[in-house]
Amino acid sequence: MRDITDLIGRIFLSAIFIFEAFDTALYFEKTRATMTMYGLDSNQDTLLYGAIFLLVSGGLMVLFGYRSTLGAILLLVYWVPVTFLVHAFWESPTNEMRTQSILFMKDIAIIGGLLMLAGKGSGRYSIKSLFATTRVH
Repeated sequence: MRDITDLIGRIFLSAIFIFEAFDTALYFEKTRATMTMYGLDSNQDTLLYGAIFLLVSGGLMVLFGYRSTLGAILLLVYWVPVTFLVHAFWESPTNEMRTQSILFMKDIAIIGGLLMLAGKGSGRYSIKSLFATTRVH
């Protein structure tokens, strides 16, 4: 049962990052405008392409369980700064503070999940396990 929950957890955890990558690419110009709103004015294209790379590569590594620790670290490199920049509830107006604090705590929970995955590994149902148990003659 634990192996199945590891797999389902990796699927759910990776989904938000893969979705975020496609959303960022699909709404590239809107994402640039949002970055400007948060004060990220320089090197926007580099940052966006870098973010898409981290989200896709890290998300797929986590999903397939291939080098999932590296995948989790790539996702953390993106997710931690974005969490503290975008959901800085302590700087939000009073009418937005509650919503931003909930979103901040959701992102903190996702960071916790990534840290658990980085420390524990991908589990039995993963590409890593498949390669480890397959014999080549």
